[in-house]
Amino acid sequence: MVQSAKEDPNVAHAYTPGLKIKSIEQVSKERVLPIEGTVIVEMGDAVDFDSILARTEIPGDAEILNVTEILGVDPGDVFDYSLKKEGDTFEEGELLAKNVAFWGLVKNFVYAPFSGTIESVSGLTGQIIVRQHNVPLEINAYIKGKVVKVLPKKGAVIETKAAFIQGIFGFGGENHGEIAVAVESPEELLTEEKVGPEHQGKVIVGGSGVTDEAYRRALEVGVKGIVVGGLDVEDLIEILGEDIGVAITGEENIDITVIATEGFGALPISERTFNLLKNMEGKMSAINGATQIRAGVLRPEIIIPYDNPDEMEESKEEFSDGMIKGSLVRVIRAPYFGEIAKVKDLPINLQRVESGSRVRVIELELEDGKVVTVPRANVEIIEE
Repeated sequence: MVQSAKEDPNVAHAYTPGLKIKSIEQVSKERVLPIEGTVIVEMGDAVDFDSILARTEIPGDAEILNVTEILGVDPGDVFDYSLKKEGDTFEEGELLAKNVAFWGLVKNFVYAPFSGTIESVSGLTGQIIVRQHNVPLEINAYIKGKVVKVLPKKGAVIETKAAFIQGIFGFGGENHGEIAVAVESPEELLTEEKVGPEHQGKVIVGGSGVTDEAYRRALEVGVKGIVVGGLDVEDLIEILGEDIGVAITGEENIDITVIATEGFGALPISERTFNLLKNMEGKMSAINGATQIRAGVLRPEIIIPYDNPDEMEESKEEFSDGMIKGSLVRVIRAPYFGEIAKVKDLPINLQRVESGSRVRVIELELEDGKVVTVPRANVEIIEE
């Protein structure tokens, strides 16, 4: 747990966003519909990952059919040629209106472009508005836990005690699967031969990265998620079939959610993260690769609820005022990007850096024992 420096006014502080890597965390998720609907759970209900919390229907797309123009009739006569009235349903390709004139020499027809409902028939415009059937929409709990708040007509808030890990970058949306560690060490690359049929429906943990061949193999066997230390940009382009921006992700049309816990390039997954995932092997997890690094930071996440949360020791949530000596941090800019380090010292005086600017700096001890000095803006706290 990161200690507070509030007690010592002489200790320098650096305020940075924190990545959480916690063996036990009280996780809360607000799950809401995009439009009002019906909530089907109650306060105190126990829910599983796929439990439905609420459902609604989203109106289908509408299309205007210019019957007057197609049939060659006056707008006011559209009712005489229509075979359907407002509120009627129809199937795709069904005949909606027709004009057969001059003993069958003139034949004009209006067919349904899709299955749906007649929304309106207008004698002023000579148009029929058709709308696709409503699309049912449900939201699930995403995590296994308990309903702690019901949001009328919208959804619910779910809480659980879980192991909780945030990543640097990811892609792909919400997924679920058992944790399966596929490598022997944090430095080991996740290659094709390490992915097998036994990983179907699971979230597999690699080391320093995942190859394009391994990703395609994972697709074939039905893997739900991949967690590795780093992602190679060229492999990422091969995996997705296109270049993507890293500012906002999570809406990609892919079957596997991929999370990088350290950054871009061949970066070993941190030992703390690797060991935590290894300890949770075989347990069901909820993962989400959605990443947002502009307005309102959103981190990719791995949530592994405990089977018997009531028996776990309460997570003593403490909020640090900043970094102190001994705090664990991650470097988020070159030349030590992705390195995990401990704070060795926090000099109070400003120091000049290569750019010529005078900034507050921090002395770090890297995992290999090397001591380096970097601007404080170049690191973020990792919550323990």
